[in-house]
Formats: sequence, C-alpha cells, structure tokens
Amino acid sequence: MIKKTGELERSLKMQPICACLVLSLALFGLFLAGSGGAFAQARPDTRNFTCAAAQDFVKQRGQVVMTTGPNTFSRFVADARYCYSHTPLTRAQFAPTKDNPKCAVGRRCVERINPRNN
Repeated sequence: MIKKTGELERSLKMQPICACLVLSLALFGLFLAGSGGAFAQARPDTRNFTCAAAQDFVKQRGQVVMTTGPNTFSRFVADARYCYSHTPLTRAQFAPTKDNPKCAVGRRCVERINPRNN
C-alpha cells in the first residue's frame, strides 16, 4: 500500500517518538524487575531454619525481625546490647523451627519493673 506524502511524513515523525517510548518502558520494566527485592524484601521465616541455624542467624546479625507463623513475627536479639531500654533485660524468645516447635531462637528485650512505683 502506497501512502500519500503527508501521511508518510507524519509516520516518519512518529517513529522516533514510538521508539523512545518503547525503550523507556523497557528500561522501566528492567528497573522494576532488578530492584523488586529492595521494594518488598521478605522477612526470614523461623520455620525455614533448623533451631541451630536460626540461633546462629540471630547471633550473626545481633538483632533481626523474623516471621514466626502465617500472620506473626517477632524481633529477636542476641543480647541486651541490642535493646533500646536504659535498664535492659532479656528473656528467651521461642519460635517454631523445622526441627523444634519451641526453639529458643534468641532473646527478647523486657523492661525492668520497679516494684516501688506500682
């Protein structure tokens, strides 16, 4: 099919715009695909670790938030240095793992209660 001169000129003018649009969309798609982990990074799940591996994971990082169930998560610390309180105390923090339904994965921060102020 032979185009008229006016149609051909408009067609030639549109080609660079279309090429730029397609290239821009392709680059944007690559950006989203490449950085998808940064936007929605999943929490580590205690149920995917053995008890010993979960304990090592917390010790290596010092503090970590981990998924502990379908709709639950907890913050685990290695020791009191990772607590925000001025009088930090820690207690064992348990969670299910691959090999132990009640593994002492790490510690949790607790506030010291002053019995004189109750």
